[in-house]
Amino acid sequence: MNGAARPLAGRRYAFPAARAWEASDPYDAALRSGHGPLFLRRADGWLLPLEVERWCARADAVDLEVLARCEGAVLDVGCGPGRLVAELAARGRTVLGVDVSEAAVSRTAERGGPSLRRSVFEPLPGEGRWDTVLLMDGNVGIGGDPGALLSRVAALLAPGGLLIAETVAADVDERAQVQVVDVTDARAPGRPFPWARIGTRALLRRASATGWRTAAQWASGERRFVALRSGRRASSSAEPPNSTAVISSQRARKPSADSPATDR
Repeated sequence: MNGAARPLAGRRYAFPAARAWEASDPYDAALRSGHGPLFLRRADGWLLPLEVERWCARADAVDLEVLARCEGAVLDVGCGPGRLVAELAARGRTVLGVDVSEAAVSRTAERGGPSLRRSVFEPLPGEGRWDTVLLMDGNVGIGGDPGALLSRVAALLAPGGLLIAETVAADVDERAQVQVVDVTDARAPGRPFPWARIGTRALLRRASATGWRTAAQWASGERRFVALRSGRRASSSAEPPNSTAVISSQRARKPSADSPATDR
């Protein structure tokens, strides 16, 4: 679908740190092995465990609830090893996973999921035509600035499109420099990069201030989710992504050096 990619309507997204995962060797190593332990470590030493085993397994019951809410063509941002992409592809849905990690994209492809090695802040296939964008597993923290990420996702979605984001269970809204670390291994940690943690209330405040409408918010087990509806207006030139184009985007290029939801 590379031929369907469109310019970013004059916007420039200068987020070199958004590529931090690709330099995080412990992350790639964990995805290749299928297990951790793996953590995000803040500068003050605080550790956030990363659920590598769950990400590398098949979509679980909570994931399936989320996928049941997806509409039309789905873009999974930060797809990791591709459990959601593979599940949607197996159902015959138009879907694409994007991730900056080579190991993530490789594992997604091995599972039969269309995938592309690229940052969300770079040009992507189907700009402005995706029906649903997923930000699962804490990926609303990508780039360390949820407001900027919301703006970017709005540009990716079709008018009235749906964003489903997984939020932190606690009522937090914080940014920090973090590193990916394996505390049991001698492997050096990844480079520090900006990350954000945001709870439901804080995300809804940010979204409302930038033209998003709340479609739903719910909890399933210990996980929390928000569905937001884009307020972007229709363009006469917009066309939906198509299956053939999405599948063609599996030919991942080497990154440049620059870097239905109605309930409450």
